Amino acid sequence: MKKKIEILAPAKDLIQGIAAINAGADAVYIGAPLYGARSNATNSIEDIAELVKYAHLFNAQVFVVINTILYDNELESCRQMIWKLYHINVDALIIQDMAIMEMELPPIVLHASTQANNRDADKIKFLADAGIKRVVLARELNLSQIKEISEASDVELEFFVTGALCVSFSGNCYMSVANGERSANRGSCAQNCRLPYNLIDGNGDTLIKNSHLLSIKDFDVSNQIPNLVEAGISSFKIEGRLKDIVYVKNNVSYLRQKLDAFLAENPEKYTKASSGKCTFLFDSSLDRSFNRGYTDYFVNERHQSIGSWESPKSKGQYIGKLIKTIGNSYEIENGHLLNNGDGLCFINENNEADGIYVNKAENGIIYPNVLKEIKDGTFIYRNNDAAFIKIVEREDSAVRKISTTLVLTENETGFQLTATDEDGYESTVHLEHAKEPTNTNLSIEDNIKTQLAKTGFTPYTADEITIQFSDNWFLPISKINEMRRTVYDQLTQIRLANYHREEYQIVKTDHPFPVDQLDFTYNVANKMARKFYERHGVTEIEKAFELQWDPGKSRVMTTKYCIKYELERCPKYHPEHRDKKVKEPLVLKQGELEYKLKFNCKPCEMEIWEKDAEFEIEDED
Repeated sequence: MKKKIEILAPAKDLIQGIAAINAGADAVYIGAPLYGARSNATNSIEDIAELVKYAHLFNAQVFVVINTILYDNELESCRQMIWKLYHINVDALIIQDMAIMEMELPPIVLHASTQANNRDADKIKFLADAGIKRVVLARELNLSQIKEISEASDVELEFFVTGALCVSFSGNCYMSVANGERSANRGSCAQNCRLPYNLIDGNGDTLIKNSHLLSIKDFDVSNQIPNLVEAGISSFKIEGRLKDIVYVKNNVSYLRQKLDAFLAENPEKYTKASSGKCTFLFDSSLDRSFNRGYTDYFVNERHQSIGSWESPKSKGQYIGKLIKTIGNSYEIENGHLLNNGDGLCFINENNEADGIYVNKAENGIIYPNVLKEIKDGTFIYRNNDAAFIKIVEREDSAVRKISTTLVLTENETGFQLTATDEDGYESTVHLEHAKEPTNTNLSIEDNIKTQLAKTGFTPYTADEITIQFSDNWFLPISKINEMRRTVYDQLTQIRLANYHREEYQIVKTDHPFPVDQLDFTYNVANKMARKFYERHGVTEIEKAFELQWDPGKSRVMTTKYCIKYELERCPKYHPEHRDKKVKEPLVLKQGELEYKLKFNCKPCEMEIWEKDAEFEIEDED
């Protein structure tokens, strides 16, 4: 049996969800009314129901995100909401809090969110044995680790392919709540990681001023799709439930074409996960929508700088170098690519991201809204592509159609039209009508085919049309159009009625959790989550950070990102600079905010602690 490979797209709302499906997504994930990790991307049950109906027409799926940690007083409302989602035919829920595993649930499929910190083969096997059908893997994993996880369990594996990166291990960032009681695990991250900081060494000397030292590039492993599929990934996820519709359509269409090329090269092993074919009015390219530059992160091990220190804002598409300033204008390399209304980005002499808008572009010469001093040779990027945005925002810029064949035949009482779609579903309509030859000897077959081919705004194309008449029968255009509309309306109802939603009823087990002691990073914030872990043999359970924060002394982040590596001061990767050791502890300071950095070289991780924390500095030697 061929393995289905899926593109999973974000949906901020109903409109973006439909746009993602039209651009080629095999599935979309969307926030529920409550308890999603993006509190600004919630949706009503009614809107989700409409999206489900639209997606299922194309055999695409809808997953609903319920991936915050829950408090005791929220458990019942969460359970009731899950039942509502089940009744509107949602395909699966994406969860973090294990309390949901303890609830009396309908037979709905559960996926473990990346917020559950899924980076260990033993834990993922545990989740699979507990009834989790899919695991969203941590973005920090490399190909060999993914393969090891895949071989340890037959659970479905999902992996991010493009989009923004959390610098912290997902689910284990507490900077926001510690600074202002806005919990990332409760859907209200303040993104302290994107702020500018000074870097101060153990001697009190400032090494770097006012740089976004925890801001990292965006993720792109689209070129690794073949390797990731081979390692065990079946779903490729696009980050971005807060992004705009241009970002969603651009990313989905880019990956759709990329994945389709891979599937075409491997037809015996893999297949598309949904139905329909997409056409586009635009040439998709990841750098033409929001991005901070790209990295493959750790998929191929640690091998490059991943910081985006100049700015956490979009860098965009590289255009060329500034050749020279001419009066009130700029001559830019490849300036002919620019249009009126474009936004340009560059790094100024203070090593800060700066920008201008193009008032007029003429013969490669750019007239900006504000003339700024830019050094010759400066790299110029376009982070607002006005012409591209205008095209992509059009409703018809990405269109998805299901292929059909039409056969028009005669019968005893008139005529019948049969539509058969690419999945084998069949719809037939009958027209009682007198069979009268045309007044001329001219065949009307071509005219009938022309009318039947006008599928218009339906989700179908008539790729093959056959007319089987014993004579040159006359049919009014109105009747032909009526039959076409009816046969496709029926086909839609048939497809929806025959859509198969996988169902799975959780059966409580008592197989042991891989460890018997849980610290605060397991985010246990309610009695039912505690009960879940106790049932699986855990004897000590620390409360979630949000319930026991010790101001000033807490560890607020653990990350694979390493500032010493970015500075080329890592003893493992930069042994040539061992004589340039920095005095620790290194400190990040931004106004009143102050954090200490602890480097754990054995697992190759960095910890961020509040300013009053005390810890031992690891000996690099």
